[in-house]
Amino acid sequence: MKKFIETLKNIWRIEDLRTRILITLGFAAIYRFGSFVVLPGINPEALTALREQTNTGLMSLLNMFSGGAFSNASVFALGIMPYISASIVIQLFAFVVPYFQKMQREGESGRRKMNQYTRYLTIIILIFQAPFYLINLKMQAAGALNPALDWNMFMLSSTVILAAGSMFILWVGERITDKGIGNGVSLIIMLGIIARLPQAFGQEVVSRLNNVSGGGLIMFLVEILLLFVVILGAILLVQGTRKVPVQYAKRMYGGQQVGGVRQYIPIKVFAANVMPIIFAQAIMFIPVTLVGFLTDGQSISPVLMALSDHTSWGYNLLFALLIVAFTYFYTAITLNPVQMAEDMKRNNGFIPGVRPGKDTSDYLDGIMERITFPGSLFLAVIACMPAFAGLLNVQPEFAQFFGGTSLLILVGVVLDTLQQIESHLLMRHYDGLMSSGRIHGRSGVYAQ
Repeated sequence: MKKFIETLKNIWRIEDLRTRILITLGFAAIYRFGSFVVLPGINPEALTALREQTNTGLMSLLNMFSGGAFSNASVFALGIMPYISASIVIQLFAFVVPYFQKMQREGESGRRKMNQYTRYLTIIILIFQAPFYLINLKMQAAGALNPALDWNMFMLSSTVILAAGSMFILWVGERITDKGIGNGVSLIIMLGIIARLPQAFGQEVVSRLNNVSGGGLIMFLVEILLLFVVILGAILLVQGTRKVPVQYAKRMYGGQQVGGVRQYIPIKVFAANVMPIIFAQAIMFIPVTLVGFLTDGQSISPVLMALSDHTSWGYNLLFALLIVAFTYFYTAITLNPVQMAEDMKRNNGFIPGVRPGKDTSDYLDGIMERITFPGSLFLAVIACMPAFAGLLNVQPEFAQFFGGTSLLILVGVVLDTLQQIESHLLMRHYDGLMSSGRIHGRSGVYAQ
């Protein structure tokens, strides 16, 4: 505890770091405040049906990522997810469309162009998504609309407001990245997820204490222990790497090459991150959508009913298989062994005992295949943990924190932000010990 307090004091002493943290907190407060600003013409007290709709299924995920703004009919109701969807599409284009492949190789200028295309695609998605949200709002909470409103004008104005709200969130995220600490967009997603944690935690505590026959406080302690184990597993999954040694000859003045420095290529056990879960969830939402169009419960087949229930064994088995498949797919399109081998050869690098070129490419490809399989299985287990938590009678709102996209995002963003804070602390610490304050090549190099 003493060391922790001393670390906080060191953070406050560093003016640049202190300013960045305060800016981040300020923008975070603006985002959370906007989540409660209701669309013009909406009575927030009459949104009970919409809030009930967002308790389960696809709507609960959308509401979670928006920090409750979706169920509040807020100006930020659509959140940052349209931008995330656009980013995924552009990222896939960068691997399959030659024009975007060329743009990606242009360096910083190409990255700016791709970011601009991502924003344009985000606006297009918002233009289509906002009317669907408003139509659903009318169906679920028609009493919340002001009777004096003209529906066509309300649809037009609210579409503009919702699109502007999402783009403002994107602007806030970019300002956090530039002026604050951490990745702004990721922090906004994390804020949306963690905003529901206190309420979900409180509901779970009350539920367990009132249910003495179900184990009461003992079962709640078991839940916390299980959650702690899952968080540790997620941390290992996010941080896990396989370091492949690569010998680089140092280029000295005059073209001479003297000695060498042993470096490593960090190949992640889990290179696909949360993308396989997102893709798999998109596929698994299809049965839920089909069931929603059927009004007669007897006409629904048992298979379709099982696949529309996220707590069933059939749903989770298919969900896990899709995650494994998408992990291999996404890893294949994001990590190109041929390109890695060419870059190593171009920089006079090589793997000891492996010939440059095709042999190096095959070697890296073999390593990725071996480490992707256990990583995909581990990811599938974490993704299905909310269903396993449901078997222990954990409340659905609290069960969402036991795994899936939400847990991995929380762990990843927290670790990344803490790493950036640690970097600022280490830099200032070195400045205090060395008169020059300059450090060369200490990060990521393992000398032998």
